[in-house]
Amino acid sequence: MKQYIIDAFADAPFTGNPAAVCVMDAWPSEESMKLLARENNLSETAFIVREENGYRLRWFTPAAEVELCGHATLASSFVIMNYIEPGTDTVRFNTMSGILTITKENGYYAMDLPRYALQEIPVTEDMEKAFGVRPLKAVLGLDLVCVFENEEQVRTMSPDPKRLEKLPGRIQNATAPGKETDCVSRSFCPKLGIEEDPVCGSAHCQIADYWADVYGRKEILAYQASARGGTLRCRLTDEKRISIMGRAVLVAVSEIYAELK
Repeated sequence: MKQYIIDAFADAPFTGNPAAVCVMDAWPSEESMKLLARENNLSETAFIVREENGYRLRWFTPAAEVELCGHATLASSFVIMNYIEPGTDTVRFNTMSGILTITKENGYYAMDLPRYALQEIPVTEDMEKAFGVRPLKAVLGLDLVCVFENEEQVRTMSPDPKRLEKLPGRIQNATAPGKETDCVSRSFCPKLGIEEDPVCGSAHCQIADYWADVYGRKEILAYQASARGGTLRCRLTDEKRISIMGRAVLVAVSEIYAELK
């Protein structure tokens, strides 16, 4: 079985967020997929099987299966469009989060993803202790989004993973207005076995939604300020959906010899 390593939300190798992508003829056991994801030790490994009307896609962190992953979906569409069905410019994935349609547009991969209702919640002492800086505001959807005063606070913070685990949401995001983009953010995922996600597409279903409301417009240019860094072009398409666009590059193709039972 071939495995592709793709850097998503990247214009060059070794930037953005790396994902492993496995395109298979049939499903192995869930335990085998968990073991391979743990072996890869990337924030996500994507597993894909062809179906009658597209592909079924599942995502695993080193610790667990997740219901949505943006960067591994981008990486998966890159693999399908360039190596499995070269020449196609649209792919449909059946996932735990419903049907996700990805289209290629001028070298970008545009993902049609769900939006999540955001509810403002009180800023707490636990949040301040976890991030090391007190947020100005906190909202909760699928993930926790904490808003800070400025970009420098987000870039330089050193959160405490054990304290982050006690906060609500599967991922804890820090965001602030950006100097060169509409917003900057970082995503911390200790609950999923990931200290920091380099560029988190699913988190921006909420981060971009929040800033679109603040700025009063539909399109947001976002930057994830991890050590690797990555740019996301986000557009609200309707009340329930958001388009998140990025580029991707191939880093490696390998052959998996271990038997996946």
